Amino acid sequence: MSEARYVEEHGAIVAVLRHYIEGNAMAGSVLVKPAFHPQATIFGQNGQEVFGPEVQELYDAVDALPPYPGARAAIARIDIAGNAASARVDSDNMAGNRYTDFLNLLKVDGTWVIVSKIYYAHLSGARDVH
Repeated sequence: MSEARYVEEHGAIVAVLRHYIEGNAMAGSVLVKPAFHPQATIFGQNGQEVFGPEVQELYDAVDALPPYPGARAAIARIDIAGNAASARVDSDNMAGNRYTDFLNLLKVDGTWVIVSKIYYAHLSGARDVH
C-alpha cells in the first residue's frame, strides 16, 4: 500500500473508531452502530461469564448506561493490510471502568466497518457492562 493510500485509509479507520468511542462515552447505540457491520461479533468476560457474541448485546448495554462525558480513549494501534485492519483502543472511565478493546475491521463496499471485537475489562470493583 502506498504511503498516501495508507494515510487515507488510516484516517478513515480513525473516523470509524471515533464513532465507536463517542457512542460509548455518550451512552448512545445510535452513535455506535455506524461503526459496526450488521453481522459483527463481540466477546469479552463479565467475571467468569462470557459476554457476546451478538453485537446487539453491546448496543443494549450502551443504551442502558448513563453518559460518561469524562471518559477518555486512546487509539493505541492501527494495523492495515489491504482491506483488513486491526485496532487497539484503550479507554478510561468508560461506564466507570477501564477497557482495552481489540477491534478487527474490514473495508466493505468502500467503507471501513468493525466486524469483530474482543475486550478486556480492567475492573475496579464495579460491574462490567461493556
